Amino acid sequence: MAGGRRKRQHFGRIHAFSCGRASFNGEHSLIGGPGFSRIVFCNDPECFEAGQLKYGGNYVRTTKYTLATYFPKALFEQFRRVANIYFLICAILSFTALSPYSAYSTVFPLVVVVGVTMGKEAVEDWRRKRQDIEMNNRKVKYHRGDGVFDYAKWMDLKVGDVVKVEKDEFFPADLILLSSSYDDAICYVETTNLDGETNLKLKQALDVTANLLDDSRFENFRAIIKCEDPNANLYSFVGNLQLEEQQFPLTPQQLLLRDSKLRNTDYIYGVVIFTGHDTKVIQNSTAPPSKRSKIERRMDKLVYLLFSALVFLSFIGSVFFGITTSKDLENGVMTRWYLRPDDTTIYYDPKRAPVAAILHFLTALMLYGYLIPISLYVSIEIVKVLQSVFINQDPHMYYEEGDKPARARTSNLNEELGQVDTILSDKTGTLTCNSMEFIKCSIAGTAYGHGITEVERALARGKETPLAQEVVEDEDNVEEINETKPSIKGYNFIDERITNGNWVNEPRADVIQNFLRLLAACHTAIPEVDDETGKISYEAESPDEAAFVIGARELGFEFYERTQTSISLHELDPMSGRKVARTYKLMNIIEFSSARKRMSVIVRNEEGRLLLLSKGADSVMFERLAQDGREFEVQTRLHINEYADAGLRTLVLAYRELDEEEYNEFNEEFSQAKNLVSADREEIIEEVAERIEKDLILLGATAVEDKLQNGVPECIDKLAQAGIKLWVLTGDKMETAINIGFACSLLRQGMKQIIINSETPGIRALEKAGDKSAVDEAAKANVIQQISEGKALLNVASEDSEALALIIDGKSLIYALEDDVKDMFLELAIGCASVICCRSSPKQKALVTRLVKVKTGSTTLAIGDGANDVGMLQEADIGVGISGVEGMQAVMSSDIAIAQFRFLERLLLVHGHWCYRRISFMVTSHSGNLKS
Repeated sequence: MAGGRRKRQHFGRIHAFSCGRASFNGEHSLIGGPGFSRIVFCNDPECFEAGQLKYGGNYVRTTKYTLATYFPKALFEQFRRVANIYFLICAILSFTALSPYSAYSTVFPLVVVVGVTMGKEAVEDWRRKRQDIEMNNRKVKYHRGDGVFDYAKWMDLKVGDVVKVEKDEFFPADLILLSSSYDDAICYVETTNLDGETNLKLKQALDVTANLLDDSRFENFRAIIKCEDPNANLYSFVGNLQLEEQQFPLTPQQLLLRDSKLRNTDYIYGVVIFTGHDTKVIQNSTAPPSKRSKIERRMDKLVYLLFSALVFLSFIGSVFFGITTSKDLENGVMTRWYLRPDDTTIYYDPKRAPVAAILHFLTALMLYGYLIPISLYVSIEIVKVLQSVFINQDPHMYYEEGDKPARARTSNLNEELGQVDTILSDKTGTLTCNSMEFIKCSIAGTAYGHGITEVERALARGKETPLAQEVVEDEDNVEEINETKPSIKGYNFIDERITNGNWVNEPRADVIQNFLRLLAACHTAIPEVDDETGKISYEAESPDEAAFVIGARELGFEFYERTQTSISLHELDPMSGRKVARTYKLMNIIEFSSARKRMSVIVRNEEGRLLLLSKGADSVMFERLAQDGREFEVQTRLHINEYADAGLRTLVLAYRELDEEEYNEFNEEFSQAKNLVSADREEIIEEVAERIEKDLILLGATAVEDKLQNGVPECIDKLAQAGIKLWVLTGDKMETAINIGFACSLLRQGMKQIIINSETPGIRALEKAGDKSAVDEAAKANVIQQISEGKALLNVASEDSEALALIIDGKSLIYALEDDVKDMFLELAIGCASVICCRSSPKQKALVTRLVKVKTGSTTLAIGDGANDVGMLQEADIGVGISGVEGMQAVMSSDIAIAQFRFLERLLLVHGHWCYRRISFMVTSHSGNLKS
């Protein structure tokens, strides 16, 4: 056994998990039917029944070619060029007596051009092959038998194998979670490579398998899983587990996907259900495509034209040659005696003039071959390679901090960079730095924090007003302060009024104390203490939650321990001015959800008072304030609006004291609701929570910055000035995507938003009824209606010259991309100034990219940094990979790699412009030389 079972947290008390309590209603009743027929024999992959099913292995190949297919496929790619086909025909004919020149002069240039290009393809595919080899040969512990776990390569795993994955390791296949090192069999999972989200996801095993605590327990473990067939949907899973003749429903809460990483959990045990190309991440991938630039395709058309001219000339010449040859014999006498008719052959035989004309036609085709410029293709290949060198050596696109230069991984598409019309971008890690910073707050109606946001910087540089000058001067002061103090990840708060314990001297120190205490206690974060330095770091479900806890710590309220039923803080005591340890008994946590838009905790302090601590969006929090709790409402609303204008994410903080009778009544109802086995369980929990989250007393609001990469707003602004449209395709939730849209200047204050959302009460009611076909029909009708309303709004806005933004979620996107709806959706999207697609799966990103590319006919560029962006990069005309922190999957699948989004400005507007200009000039000047 790798280590003892972790008992620091009892998450059943913290989270209202729905896993393990699902009913067999709805889709679970489809198990065994079409689409739900997969059977997994857990811990017995070698049994006879498993062998009969013939599931694929766990070997994954992402290369474009294999040894067997390289030559045929690569040659096919080369002979997609019309000119190469012509020269191949000429090369074959050059070995016959028809040729007016030696075979060497035709074959050698063709072999050089085709060979060099094929070699370049081989090198690019070998890089993919090395990545596959590395991944397939990773090691993971699997149950060998008799309760013994041994290491095996990923590619050797089979469906049904039990594996043990340890902290910070990737899952080797799609697994069903059986147990973990935590008491409640929960684990934290990072899905950055799948959906781009850095938030940790909580997963929990079924209660019936949670007792599989160590290796030896698996000696006699046997179970059967029946579930859905392999599919590309990352967010759904339906199945059941049969153990000891009992059935238990499985949900996405037990599903661990390949390429996700285990975080903040010592180890987990899981059983393999999908392997290799059946895993959801591979189902979402697409084969590496062959990309050709528009100039190359246009040159093919020119070659067609030139070839037509060549055929015409050869045909006319052959006709005249045949007529003249047929007249060479008059009464048996050769009129052109100098052609030696007595020594002639079939190539010149007056008696067989038609055949001689045909053979002359073939000779003429070769003789006039200079009309088809093979030298131009050679020149273009050389120029493109040199242009790639310019891109690679550009010091302005070198990222010194990460020692990463730009890399043109293929030279085929250099000139396409200058013709980009639409950019489709990922968000997390591409526009942002994957970090959130606590930067400002409003407490008791007073605004604190002098930090300057990216949006404010962009506005200050773009305007020369007195206010803008103040912002720039303030920014200089902040930078001076930052140079004198060490940076803290997640914290960028500067205000001497409340830092270093100075808040005790503020007029409303009591409110500030309650505010900071709420920040330190109202969350689900877990502290991690470094054994060597003693420093505390936090693992949180979301980066903004981590930023709140860090902010509270830096302002004097350090959260340092969570036990089964308590939260412990080091608080700055305003009376003594020293840190004191205080423990709050954790009674309940009412979780955050996108529907509730808030979270609350109920704690009992050391004096025995019950406190409800709550934080949430202003849209839901202000309406829950008590009449006597609105003292700072006007000022707080004003500050929230200012923070929103600055591109910050805001939350309102409020609390109230509960009496024992009210709490006991709530706790009984809440416990009953959590233990329900019902389809409307979550809704009942929300109703119970609604009854206690009321009559709150406002404390203030927080503002955190979803930190953008340097220069992103300015880059987007320059690209917009160049007429390039930007679409953001992200796996994040809608609220997060909208905030980032404001932060990077994609959305602006006053811009009207068209939001297409499938979360309507009517559809939720149908989902509860379990009628999948009715849900699909209603959801599609709802999407079509919202698109139609958006188009009507677009027509009105175009008359008023008003800019619109389109925001659509992943569920709606499913229907918007269907054949009978996608044209309408695209028409609406093209008419909007900005487009954001939220909760997009990797396959949806690729489909949206294909839709824009095919239907508009314009050049598309996709940019991303994670494995979830690979399909999008491959589908676009140009794929740009960010060599960031999410691994190298995107870079390996890209055409060009850069280290920061801001380098896109120089890549397109400088290199793209000059590459296109130079290639175009070379083609036209070469054509001019041919004519002359």
